[in-house]
Amino acid sequence: MRVLGIDCGGEYTGYGVVEQSPNAELTYVTCGAIRLRPREPLSERLLRVHEELCLIVERFQPEVTAIEDVFYAVNAKSALKLGQVRGVAMMTAAKCGLAVVGYAPLAIKSAVVGYGRAEKRQVQDMVARLLRLPAPPEPADAADALAIAICHLHTSATLAASGCV
Repeated sequence: MRVLGIDCGGEYTGYGVVEQSPNAELTYVTCGAIRLRPREPLSERLLRVHEELCLIVERFQPEVTAIEDVFYAVNAKSALKLGQVRGVAMMTAAKCGLAVVGYAPLAIKSAVVGYGRAEKRQVQDMVARLLRLPAPPEPADAADALAIAICHLHTSATLAASGCV
């Protein structure tokens, strides 16, 4: 299974693609971040997220999209912008024919690090270890997106093993 993880943000939207082989081995495919310029009109930033994600889906052919649930924002305005970026990411995945699955931040950290209140650096280090990368992925948004993809793969494998899928 190949999963596109998306970490939505107001300045950077991280993406990461991870594949899991039938023997449960994880393989890094790609990662990066879409930089959103605060001075651009919001409509143009949202269009950019859509266009870039379309290109990523077309190029790397994921089977499903995993995305972080919105859980916290500094203020209402930030929460609204984050929600708009997240909505565009979800719509783009759906338009590309991909199922979209959301995960809480605690679930992502638990699946990757084993502790739901892990620090950002711990997540980056564990993502690098799980994917056998020479260094933690940069920027942090890309590492977070890979963590979201890994969370979905681990969750799917657990549900399949328990007969729930």
